[in-house]
Amino acid sequence: MHRHPLLLPCAIAMVSLASCASLGARRPEPREIAVARRNVAPELVEATREDQIERGKPRPVIDGLGWFFGIPGKVILWDRRVENHNVSAETEDVMEQYLADNGLDHVKVRINQYEPLEDWKRLTKNHTVGWPYRYTIGAVSVAGETLFPGRLFGGDHYNPWTATIHLYSDVPSIALHEGGHAKDFTRRNLPGTYGLVAGLPFVNLWPEAIASGDAIAYAEKQGEPALEKETYRILYPAYGTYIGGNVANLLVAPIAVPIYAGTVVAGHMAGRTKANGVSEKTNAPEWSSDEGLAADIDRSQGVEPLPSAAEEDRVQPAVATKPLDAERAGDSADSLRR
Repeated sequence: MHRHPLLLPCAIAMVSLASCASLGARRPEPREIAVARRNVAPELVEATREDQIERGKPRPVIDGLGWFFGIPGKVILWDRRVENHNVSAETEDVMEQYLADNGLDHVKVRINQYEPLEDWKRLTKNHTVGWPYRYTIGAVSVAGETLFPGRLFGGDHYNPWTATIHLYSDVPSIALHEGGHAKDFTRRNLPGTYGLVAGLPFVNLWPEAIASGDAIAYAEKQGEPALEKETYRILYPAYGTYIGGNVANLLVAPIAVPIYAGTVVAGHMAGRTKANGVSEKTNAPEWSSDEGLAADIDRSQGVEPLPSAAEEDRVQPAVATKPLDAERAGDSADSLRR
């Protein structure tokens, strides 16, 4: 019996779409990472203190090539800002605020910057990771960043061996996701072992879900609907790439491609569904007037607020009538004596 050569790949793709549509139990959900203890190398804190966030100098030719190499990422996540090598001040501000809010003062952020020598130095200073890990897996990772620079080939990522975030995309949600990785590693007692295990096939879905869940929870906490929606629209299909990549690595190309595409499409569908459910109302407190704002600030600091202008108007007449009443009483007494 004659069979169409694309029948099997298409069938597998449909099965993949159906299974990935149930990303419900596996997909990242808003869940802030709880950090009971911070495992940080003092040497990294000192090395990061002066300039925590640095930008690479504009290189039009190199950045243009980087934009070109980033086209697949733009298509997969359906966002032209992905790996555009032109990170805005807005994305930088989101990254800076996230680091400050979570006490990640040891984490370096390189925005479209290539500084391999400095990264090698940071590798030697990261004493939270045992030297066998640092000078094997860690050295290989930094060597990869040296030989295949993200400034040219893109690839937003967090390097746990140097505690460095590398950003090439002007997408705040991606910056938050990488910050989530940094926060996750900071709470680990054995970050080297965790880094080794987290890099294994299929196991890597675990830390990716943790980082994305923290990013979504942080965006929700900020009370910015646009940012929260973006985390769903970007991070869900990004998570789908990890699912599809793990499965595709076990299959031959004709079958792997539709599997990978199916997981990404499922991620887009789930992400947009979640994004559409985000309320447009912010979580920021509302005040009826500047006086109300000042009163709330005073109460938050344990200070009894001053009376408002309306309250003063109500109190003032009562205070003003006391001398007048006393004067009238005196006049009455004088008249009686007469």
